[in-house]
Amino acid sequence: MSIKFVQRQTPRFFGKLAVLAFVSFSIPLVSAAESATDNSSWENNLRPAIVEAGRPVPHWSLHDRMAYYHIPGVAVAVLRNGKVWQVKGYGLREAGTNDKVDGDTLFSAGSISKVATAMMILRMVRAGKLDLDRNIDTYLTSWHVPATKDTPHPDVTLRMLMSHTSGFNVGGFPDFLPQEQVPTLLQTLDGLPPAKHHAVRLIYSPGSRYAYSGGGIEVEQQLLEDMTHTDFATAAHTWLLDPLHMQRSTFESPLSASRGNIAKAHDEQGKLIALPRGWQSFPEQAASGLWTSANELGAMVAMLIESYQGHNGFLSRALATQMMSPVSPSPQGLGPELLGSGNGRVFFHSGSNDNYRAWMEGYLETGDGFVILTNSPNGARLRLEIRHALSDMIGQGVDPVLHAVSLDPADVSYADYQGTYRLDNSVPMDVRGRLADDFDADSFQITMSHGKASMRVPGDDNVHQLEALSPTRFVDPDSDSMPLMQLEFHRDARGKVRAASVESGDYRAYYRRQ
Repeated sequence: MSIKFVQRQTPRFFGKLAVLAFVSFSIPLVSAAESATDNSSWENNLRPAIVEAGRPVPHWSLHDRMAYYHIPGVAVAVLRNGKVWQVKGYGLREAGTNDKVDGDTLFSAGSISKVATAMMILRMVRAGKLDLDRNIDTYLTSWHVPATKDTPHPDVTLRMLMSHTSGFNVGGFPDFLPQEQVPTLLQTLDGLPPAKHHAVRLIYSPGSRYAYSGGGIEVEQQLLEDMTHTDFATAAHTWLLDPLHMQRSTFESPLSASRGNIAKAHDEQGKLIALPRGWQSFPEQAASGLWTSANELGAMVAMLIESYQGHNGFLSRALATQMMSPVSPSPQGLGPELLGSGNGRVFFHSGSNDNYRAWMEGYLETGDGFVILTNSPNGARLRLEIRHALSDMIGQGVDPVLHAVSLDPADVSYADYQGTYRLDNSVPMDVRGRLADDFDADSFQITMSHGKASMRVPGDDNVHQLEALSPTRFVDPDSDSMPLMQLEFHRDARGKVRAASVESGDYRAYYRRQ
């Protein structure tokens, strides 16, 4: 039941619009030398999401967990009051060397690129160049949205693309090793060799449901290239990187070794891969091609917070508010995912290329936040443990520890949970939200044994052993998702178990017991 957290010159016709893209914004950065002297308690307070019944909450050091997961390098930036407060590197850019990670080391940020691309689009919206609710085919010139039997006249908008409600397929993309030929953008969109995925096509009616689509973000890339008459990496400098003084960051593909201070890719055992260069290519630039540092990604998060609070002009407050409001039935706004309320309202996004894992998160009201960069696939677990520690330090209750409970194995009533549960499709997509994609199962089966529950999902060979949080609520302890999906059983007024809800954050999917 684990969640899927599942790319010339500026054209003459831009005129005054291009001036806005080049306006500079002051972002306080922390130098590597300054940040190396800072320290905080979170580094020794990493923890799991769930603690077994009767056990105290364990706390681990970052150093020990990096060794446990065989992760050579990590970089972390911490924000306070909307400013980058601390930046620090841990470990090595390349295992077996003395090349240390610092706050300026470049890492692949994976799908955090989607948020950066969204910022470019919103800057162009603010400049009057794009409209969030206009049919994108009126902007596209090199490629058009193919009609389908179910959608003969596609009307896809930027708002849909940015919130993953466009109906496009292709969730993510495999990376390319140094010796492999990479596809052009048109080959990417049409799924033609050397692309390694299916063609990007509509599989749902636009706007009808949430379906995370890196393919849809590549449509954004084509639109931006068509509208700016330049390549994506150049457009990114014009509309994002240069205005934010992100001088190290780039969408260059492949990344040139001449940039230096690059975290190289490692496998699950901590061994260097993607040789001889040491990192892959990410030709799907808008979806997954950003290379950045903890210093600069932290500054980007800070700028989003300040825009939302009305403290700078990078984005208008109105546009920043739209960016940070979910587009129903999606859990995402215009780029980032969203969760919580009040001082605990956060925006976030993960990044997961083959051998890099990343995380960004910002607290919209308090100005707290952090970014996490790693050069190992095992960073998927470590970034969540770091997040637990940082969330505890921030103290807004966004990511509380979950304490499992022991159920009485002699209580025969728990056997009532056993059976097959089938999705009730009458529940609106506005309620189901992210679960339409992250837990897209028509049915599942529950078995009980000695007070322990397990779940089987058709098409999934794994048996998910669940931990009880209460007599009716369970969670998958092996999930690496955020927020964790939970299962709540519903026993009616006659004592019969009639249904179960799968829950993730604010969203619910309802399954009736057969």
